[in-house]
Amino acid sequence: MMMTDEWLRVIDESELLSRMIVSSEQAEAYRLAHHTVYTDPQLIEQIREFTLMKERYEEVQRFGRYHPDYSTVMKQVRIMKRQLDLDDKVAALKIAENDLQDLLDEVSLLIGKTVSESVKVPVSNPFFSQDSSCSGGCGSGGGCSCSA
Repeated sequence: MMMTDEWLRVIDESELLSRMIVSSEQAEAYRLAHHTVYTDPQLIEQIREFTLMKERYEEVQRFGRYHPDYSTVMKQVRIMKRQLDLDDKVAALKIAENDLQDLLDEVSLLIGKTVSESVKVPVSNPFFSQDSSCSGGCGSGGGCSCSA
């Protein structure tokens, strides 16, 4: 493939766009929230324990209700997840993550619509899926109602 001036301009613009996204308020808020969560020793230990419990949960799921520890593990994983979800630092990280994902979805839609109105752009936010030419299910394993 020959490198033309048009291709070079596209590459330059995409690099500029990626630098803008990386330096955006949303990305900075995400980096700060991520740093806050993963530098807290108590929170790191809670996350580690939750990860271990999730592994036990997956083991129990293989056998379902017939596993001897089914009810204990199911209850414990819910309790631990709830504790993490209620932590202010984890909540701030989730909000920052959603804000950054919304920015990325919005940019993806703008780029997709610039190329063609019929470009299928999978998005995570239902608000943006209205602007997408598919119902947001193209990446969901066949649940899409578009005519791809």
